[in-house]
Amino acid sequence: MTAENGNVSVSTYSDGVTAISFYHPAQNSMPALLLKQLVEAISSAGNDAETKVIILKSEGDRTFCAGASFDELISIKDKEAGAKFFEGFANVINACRKSPKIIIARVQGKAVGGGVGLAAAADYCLATSVASIKLSELTIGIGPFVISPPVIRKIGISAFSDLTIKATDFQTAIWAKEKGLYNDVYDDIPSLDDALNLLAQKLASYNPEALRLLKQTLWEGTENWDELLVQKAAISGTLVLSEFTQQALHNFLKK
Repeated sequence: MTAENGNVSVSTYSDGVTAISFYHPAQNSMPALLLKQLVEAISSAGNDAETKVIILKSEGDRTFCAGASFDELISIKDKEAGAKFFEGFANVINACRKSPKIIIARVQGKAVGGGVGLAAAADYCLATSVASIKLSELTIGIGPFVISPPVIRKIGISAFSDLTIKATDFQTAIWAKEKGLYNDVYDDIPSLDDALNLLAQKLASYNPEALRLLKQTLWEGTENWDELLVQKAAISGTLVLSEFTQQALHNFLKK
């Protein structure tokens, strides 16, 4: 994929740590092709015998992920296309869930919508103090349905309600840590990366079979998510066609 449309890059180091990094010029938003490439990268790293631990990160220093690509949302013309687009997020979440390798998310900046879902889909999440979060889907007439299972699994229904109903408000990184989305929060990116690298190296030195079994334990009770997330993608795929959402997207893109 060209830099104009974003890209996913993969680097595997001698210590068994594989870093998967994504980038999109529109605040690391997620078009369908980028989502597809992310699924492929996560699945490939999970099946790679040389990989012991996976780091999921994005480029830049201001935004971890701005969620769905509005340019693609506005181009959706029927329910099938809508469901297929949102299944892209479902597939990334399920790829993280089913990967036999522990995944650490590096959240260096703001996470919005699907970006919160990506953070929640990781097994462990490190962030900076500026990595505030927001679920703004209601403001454009849809909802965070696909990402709701992993987010609720991490922060609970009460905190999820706060995020969804206060759709215009960012919550701080400290709030996200208190609720369980972030495991640790650091003052700046260098401190974050130091801690991230140390943790990844420690995990990579542990028994791979113990890590695999731990991963299974962490995700117990989610075996129905292949079907569940597809069902939720269909809900969003229908809502995105509403007059409210189409007008909200046009207004946003005019800014």
